[in-house]
Amino acid sequence: MHKSIPLTKSGFDSAETQLESFLEDLGLEQLYREKLSLSTILQIDEKTITDEPAKCNSDLPWYFLKKLMMVNVTARNVKCVSSCESACDGASGKTELDLDNLFNSEDSDDMLNPLDIITALFLCSDGFVQQEMALKMSMCQFSVPLLLPDCDTKQCTLMLWAMRDIVKKHRPQSLSESKGFIEDRIVVSELPMISFVRLGECSLSKSEILNKLLSNSQQYHDTFVHSNMECGDSPRRISNGLTEISWYLPCGNKNMDIFSEPVAVANLRGDIASFETQFSFLCQTSAAVFVFFDNLESGCELLTQHKAEIFLVGNHQSNHSSMAALKKVATELGLTNNNILLKAKHMNNADFVKKLRITVRDVLKSSKRKMGIEQMAEIAHELGIWVDEDCQECQTARRNADAITAEIQDILKYKDAQLPLQGQIWKELSRLEKEEFRLRGVGSENIEKYKSDLQIEKEKLRKEQNSHDMSNAMTCFIQAISSPGTQRSYFLKWLRMKLDNLSREKLSDLREQYKEKSKNSENKEEIKEIDRQLSNSSLGTEHFFREMGQIYEASLSLPETDPSRQQLQHLPKLCAGLLLDGFPLELVDGDASNIPLRWVSDVLSQLNDLVSPKNKILVVTVLGVQSTGKSTLLNTMFGVQFAVSSGRCTRGAFMLLIRVNDNVKNILKCDYMMIIDTEGLKSPELAQLDNSYEHDNELATLVVGLSDITIINIAMENSTEMKDILQIVVHAFLRMTEVGKKPKCQFVHQNVSDVSAHDKNLRDRKLLLQQLNEMTQAAAKMEKREENKSFTDVMEYSPDTGNWYVPGLWNGNPPMAPVNAGYSEAVYELKKNIIQMLGSCELSANNILEFTEWVKSLWNAVKHENFIFSFRNSLVADAYMRLCTEFNKWEWEFKKEMYKWVTEADTKISNFGTVAGKSETSNMSDFLTHLKSEASAELSKWETKILENLAEYFKQTDGHVYLVEGYKEDFANSTKSLRREMENSVTNQLTATADIRQGMTEIDRIKENHKKQLEGRVYALIEECRQKKVKMTDKELDEKFDKMWNKAVNEQSFPKQKVTDVIARVTSALRTNLSHRGGGASKLFSQKRLQDCGQGPFKCTVEGWYKQIKHKVSKFFNVEDHVMALQKIADSIITDCTEFVADKVKRKNNYHDTYIQEILHMIDERLQNNQNEKTEIEFEVPLKQHICGFAARQFQKMHEDFLHENDPYRCLNQNKKNFCDDFKDVFHERDQCQKKAKEFTERCLRPAIEEFIKRSLGPDIIGEMKTKFELSTRMFFQYSILLELLSKKDFKKYLSFICSYESYAKQWVHDHIVEHFSKQRTMFEFEDQHLQSRINSINIAINKAKTEKSGDLKTFVEKVCQKLGDKLVISQDALGAFMILNHADQEQFAHWLTECVKEMEQDLRKKFKETSIQMKLKSLHVNPQRELLSQMTGCGKQCPFCKAPCEAGGREHTEHHTSLHRPQGLGRYRWVRTEKLVIDICSSSVISDICFRSNETKGKWHPYKRYTEIYPDWKIAPDTSLQATDYWKYVLAKFNTEFAEAYDARPADIPSTWKIITYKQAEESLKKTFNIK
Repeated sequence: MHKSIPLTKSGFDSAETQLESFLEDLGLEQLYREKLSLSTILQIDEKTITDEPAKCNSDLPWYFLKKLMMVNVTARNVKCVSSCESACDGASGKTELDLDNLFNSEDSDDMLNPLDIITALFLCSDGFVQQEMALKMSMCQFSVPLLLPDCDTKQCTLMLWAMRDIVKKHRPQSLSESKGFIEDRIVVSELPMISFVRLGECSLSKSEILNKLLSNSQQYHDTFVHSNMECGDSPRRISNGLTEISWYLPCGNKNMDIFSEPVAVANLRGDIASFETQFSFLCQTSAAVFVFFDNLESGCELLTQHKAEIFLVGNHQSNHSSMAALKKVATELGLTNNNILLKAKHMNNADFVKKLRITVRDVLKSSKRKMGIEQMAEIAHELGIWVDEDCQECQTARRNADAITAEIQDILKYKDAQLPLQGQIWKELSRLEKEEFRLRGVGSENIEKYKSDLQIEKEKLRKEQNSHDMSNAMTCFIQAISSPGTQRSYFLKWLRMKLDNLSREKLSDLREQYKEKSKNSENKEEIKEIDRQLSNSSLGTEHFFREMGQIYEASLSLPETDPSRQQLQHLPKLCAGLLLDGFPLELVDGDASNIPLRWVSDVLSQLNDLVSPKNKILVVTVLGVQSTGKSTLLNTMFGVQFAVSSGRCTRGAFMLLIRVNDNVKNILKCDYMMIIDTEGLKSPELAQLDNSYEHDNELATLVVGLSDITIINIAMENSTEMKDILQIVVHAFLRMTEVGKKPKCQFVHQNVSDVSAHDKNLRDRKLLLQQLNEMTQAAAKMEKREENKSFTDVMEYSPDTGNWYVPGLWNGNPPMAPVNAGYSEAVYELKKNIIQMLGSCELSANNILEFTEWVKSLWNAVKHENFIFSFRNSLVADAYMRLCTEFNKWEWEFKKEMYKWVTEADTKISNFGTVAGKSETSNMSDFLTHLKSEASAELSKWETKILENLAEYFKQTDGHVYLVEGYKEDFANSTKSLRREMENSVTNQLTATADIRQGMTEIDRIKENHKKQLEGRVYALIEECRQKKVKMTDKELDEKFDKMWNKAVNEQSFPKQKVTDVIARVTSALRTNLSHRGGGASKLFSQKRLQDCGQGPFKCTVEGWYKQIKHKVSKFFNVEDHVMALQKIADSIITDCTEFVADKVKRKNNYHDTYIQEILHMIDERLQNNQNEKTEIEFEVPLKQHICGFAARQFQKMHEDFLHENDPYRCLNQNKKNFCDDFKDVFHERDQCQKKAKEFTERCLRPAIEEFIKRSLGPDIIGEMKTKFELSTRMFFQYSILLELLSKKDFKKYLSFICSYESYAKQWVHDHIVEHFSKQRTMFEFEDQHLQSRINSINIAINKAKTEKSGDLKTFVEKVCQKLGDKLVISQDALGAFMILNHADQEQFAHWLTECVKEMEQDLRKKFKETSIQMKLKSLHVNPQRELLSQMTGCGKQCPFCKAPCEAGGREHTEHHTSLHRPQGLGRYRWVRTEKLVIDICSSSVISDICFRSNETKGKWHPYKRYTEIYPDWKIAPDTSLQATDYWKYVLAKFNTEFAEAYDARPADIPSTWKIITYKQAEESLKKTFNIK
């Protein structure tokens, strides 16, 4: 920038220089070397959000900058609070008179002059900060530095670059009739300049007189700092030599204008004797120089050296004025009376200023010297004054910008030639993109074919884009923005300014034409053409970036290896760098009403890479009617630079990044703030177009969805437009609520200046809320979400805190009006409030990638006509996925604990009333009641725990939990439903076990009696044999025993076991079940005996004439035949019930009525779930009869087998050999310890342990499998199956998956379990774990029984069994047999028992290792594949159109959805006439105008768009990515003929774009659909 000497000690004399010491006072010495940058000033830090006054000198520059950036006219009133307060203390504390103190009161020496602070800041800032400061100072109507001095080097700099960005508008008298105006950059405007300087000391305040000269009596303003301003009288330390400039610009009103033409006014600070260079410069550039003096004796030579027209201004009232000296100088300079102005003794300031004005007017009339600041640079060079634009970076950047703008003659032609990709092609591409989503033009054509044709058209347009070589302008542009940082910034600034100048010229010409043509109403066509040109004539840097985006997007349609594509890969990174530097980036292209999604998302992705891990952002957006000062509001609030100039309206939306300082990060919890500026809603340019409302709606929905806070800018004066915009905004907010976002909003009412505005407008606020409520109801009706009754349902809004009143921007009449201080202050308050609201927000900020995801998903949904219905977002999907995963974990934990509890309860019941029983009650009914209440408490505990987990989960601030708040109720209901289900299951199981155990009591008693009698007989026989005192052989003993046994058994009475008629019990249960279904059901039921049912396979038939007709109609529908659908349902239910029966039979238990109740419950539930297919009574009754008939026969056999197994006579005979062996052992007095220990281990303990492991292993397997990705949630399960199918490329597998999904999924789960456990030792580890736990229990029991000395072995064994009573179910038969004739020694027995247990442990381990996994799975009590499958298939509902399975989490969800719909041909749909398979995909059909008919519509046509009227619980979201269904398109295209053959149809007409989908693309589409990273 300006060439200042670096501030190092070597650059100064050894003593500290004046500048250095001043900069040290201000704490700016380092910035003198490094220069202050815009990003530092604009970042949000503590100063931004607090009202801390300046406490010390080093706070002053920052205080000034903060105020200036917000265009606050009080910015120059800077002083430290401490010095003021010390003066006030005396006033408030002391009451006595102290005149001395009053006279010696505060000296202004220790306060800093505002000019010094301004000079210091200009010296310490880079060119962009200088430019920003100059611009904002000019808006405040402050004078701006023209020549900036460096008091150490005595060098000064012409601030040409700093003033480059100032654009001024004025209306000279000549244009007052036509109401025209002139608008131009001030540096190129050729204006006369009048300079004011001082020679020697002067008693007149030059600057104050200047202010009065430039101000109207009714609108005085301190343009120049003067001694009567706050701190203006403090001595200047570094600003002497500063030359400031300001402008007087007329407004075209004779009564108000001071000068009729524009004029520049320069003011040199300090004595011209000390600043000859500056004086020379002013003399050569000014139309006149006014020299203020008191005494002229010393300065005569100085004045005579220059040729300028000089006016002497003296104060006759001064003591120093000397008439003689004045005459001498006047004579030497040849001055007339007109050139001398003296303030006479009697003259007051007002008269003197009047006189001065007349003189200036005369000068302006007569002077021909007019010069722009740009032309002054040459004079500056001649005088050795530096020019800030001379630095190399600035000049190179200027040449680069010139290379682009020099070519521009006609903007419209230039855009067509140099920026061809964004014109008609891009608009057409945008139209096609929307049409792909909206399908308005599909007519009678096939949807998928139509979509395929649209894709081909898009590809053609991309090819056309790629056929254009990169234009010269774009080559220059990309090279220039690839240059190093500072040069790049200069280039973009130069380009922006030059393009603005060109557009301004073009637009003002067009406006003139428009004015002319409008006078005559016949010129409609011409007016329309001018209107179009007005819209297309703007050319800004955004058009170049837009072209860059299109070049990049077009290149992506080329192959990855194409060099052209590779050369352009760096473009997003370039743009991301600019975004980080604070340049706005176009988000929505307002001309095409579209977002170049790939370009924007790649830029943001690169930005994320640049800033990671500091990538959290909060978004603030402004929305409002066009030209209500939205950009100005943002610029004032954040000090940024969104384009604002006359005729220049923001089109689309721009985003800009502001850094958040570390000290505020902990408040805001983000690293950057993203500011989004939008084009005005209801803009007149767009109002011509029929889709302007749609465009406004799209824009509002997008930005509201992206923002954390939306500022809605309302200009109070226009209530009808206000209504329209509120309608649009409310719509956007409603849509956000539906997708899980609750944005905050602030209404800003502009141009309300009364202090009582807030109270006066209470009525307005109420009215506003009333209007908002009405709008909400209307919007809710349109969006079919009528539960939203008021605006506050839709968002957080309070009429008292959600409204801000901002006074008008200008204080007075422009162009001479400064910005209203009230405006700046009100905007500052709003800014603080917004930052506070963002800080108090509980939700965590999005990171840049999540923001990108919102952009994509919102825009894709916006492209659809029905936003709510179409919205899909991977962040929502992600959050839902996480919730499902968590919930599945809790649900499984609940189930697992209940399985464990039930196993223990079962064990206690099975041991009830036996030696091992531990119950305090001897009544089974009481014991069962006690267990049931214990179960209920356990279930309640877990239900509460899950509901608490759920509540805690939704309290999180990260993980986007708020997005799935809507599902909370579903999951809570699922928890309650799970509890009910578990309660039924547990109760049934406990009741059945208890009843069966109770039934065994009598049999056990009989068996026990028999054993006792026989034991007595055996002892008698032993006694008899021993008395013979003859040695008997084993053979003789056997004969004796046989004889005794037969006699004893014959004498025993064996009561006949009563066989239950299970078939009759089942018939009764079924009759009760069907009694609720009306007389028809009972009639059907009585037509067939249950024992005749379920003999062969179940066939679903069509009976009756009506049914025949329906069957034919159904075929004519080309719907999957109703009968086939019912057959499929029946087969599935039969399979499940058969498995259930097999499971019960396998356990070899007695029959219990709860079994048939469970089966009937299962059937009812499944039929309820399949209500899509109307299940008539004629279907239900035969199905139930079939299943119950089959089940009854199986249960009858099971019951009879159980009775046979437990027949006392059979059991007694079974133990005959045991009795005989024991008889011989006792007779021979052999040691039985080892043998009995072995027998106890093998017959009592081992079966109990094996049974326990079978009960426990199922939940372990499920738990292990649930840790695997593919079985963690329903969506991942679907994804894994589909991915595996894709990789296997096996048509038969696809057919099986589609036609018999359940059995395929069951087999898939089974195979995965087998595969998983075959590879690992996990299964063995589980078994070993359970074995170990039971062996430990046994050993503990043995040791405890040993310590409790008991009389005999029987008591010892009973004690062991008691200790194991709640751990193992010990067979009563085996135990009874073991106890017979047991004469073993207790200690010996205990020793051998321990040994045998060790042996058994080894043996079981060996068995576990050798048994196959398949065998183990068959014997488990809890079936892992069934349990896993029920969790993975969830509700089991399928899409009514394409039969894709529902993936919603929880069991009680109110809405079914699936991620991936299929072409309907895969679900057997075919066209009636052609017999060809249908390629329509429901996710496309639901947004089209076509119709469907099915059994549910009773054969009538019904629009797909209104499918929810027929299937209210299904949500079929449109395919938002358009590539999501590539998977099934690929499958159908690959196996078209095979599917046709299998379905007995003709192959589908496959669109050409389907045929080119690759395996890789199909795989990618699958990942994208299921959100797999």
